Formats: sequence, structure tokens, C-alpha cells
Amino acid sequence: MPTFESIFSIDCVIFGFDRGELKVLLIERNEEPFKDSFALPGYLAAQDESIDAAAQRILYELTGLRDIFMEQFHTFGEVNRHPQGRVITVAYFAMLRINGKKELKPISSFAKKAFWHPVNKLPQLAFDHRTIFERALLKIKRKITYQPIAFELLPEKFTLTQLQTLYEAVLNKKLDKRNFRKKMLNYGILKELGEKQKGVSFRAANLYKFDKRTYAKLFKNELSF
Repeated sequence: MPTFESIFSIDCVIFGFDRGELKVLLIERNEEPFKDSFALPGYLAAQDESIDAAAQRILYELTGLRDIFMEQFHTFGEVNRHPQGRVITVAYFAMLRINGKKELKPISSFAKKAFWHPVNKLPQLAFDHRTIFERALLKIKRKITYQPIAFELLPEKFTLTQLQTLYEAVLNKKLDKRNFRKKMLNYGILKELGEKQKGVSFRAANLYKFDKRTYAKLFKNELSF
């Protein structure tokens, strides 16, 4: 029988939410193939490391982010997906709050820079990264309807308007304000803090917080939206 040698790589689809827009983390490549092109953070796994360990290392080296919980969501193994030979990619996704504490600074010279980009204005991406991104986006669109993953993208304290804006950005559709608020409040997983927004020029709205304990008791990881 012939000897088959396949190389494994990791690609990370990291979503963030900022100023009403859903964003994805991209890098500018500094290595062939596709040098100077935009891509998802990704690279080859080493022979002596697990796939999960490789995902953490690669994300850190290409973006400066570390200790990020990522979930494996699909394996891409089409024969001709890489111009230099057979490469099988294990893809991960994560959802992060975008803030100043998470500075994007590549450690490896493989990436010129890392940056957040709106998902609805995505540029051309290297390899089959557009396909990988679209698969990840579909994953979170489905998951957000039955699990409270949206709260991973919001500040710890948020308004109902901010929550609805996030759902609309992920689902890419407008939601009825009254029905959305009624449904979210009826779940009993939002804790009203007795505080209002500060530093806004319009009428300050009430602030809420996601109640993880109540969610765990009542729903056991199941929501219907």
C-alpha cells in the first residue's frame, strides 16, 4: 500500500462585537503562499503537540491573545484546498468581548498584523478561509438561538437595546423590539442591576447582567429563541 502523509493545520475563527457590529479577527500574512493577503489566524500543528494545544499556541503567536476558550467545530479536508500539497485543517471558533485589555500584537513574524474586521464587509481571504468563516458564522447563528453564547460578546453590564442589537447583528435580521424584550425577560436569566447607563446624551437605559446560576438551574444549556 502507498504511504500517505497528511499535514494538519489549525484555523481560528474569533468573533467579537463592537459598536453594533459583529466582527471577526483577521491577520495579514507575511509568508507565501498568499503573502500580504488577509486570512484567519492559522498555521501548522507541530508533530509533538495536541490539536488543542496547537490552537492555543497558534492564536497567541499570530494575534497575541492567550488563554482563550475555543471550541472545535469542523474539519476541512478537501484535496486541493492548499496550493503546496495536502493539508487537513481543524477549525476552532470563539466569541470575545472586544476591549482595550486584549491588545492584538502578533508574536511571530508570520503575521504582519492582526485586526478586527466587520463580518458584513469581509475582504477576499486566503485559501478557503471564506468557506471556513461562513461555516463558523452559521454555527453561531444556530447556537445563539438555543444557548446564551451572545453574552460572551457583551460587556458584563449591558442594556436590552445592546442585547437586541447583538442578536440582530449575528442573525442578520431585524427583531421586533417588544417581542424580543418580553421573551428575554421571561426567561428569567437577566438580572436587573438597579443602575443606568452613564455618559450618554440620550435617556439612560437600565443595565442588566446575565445570571449564569439561574440559567444553569432552569435551562441546562437549552434556550429557545
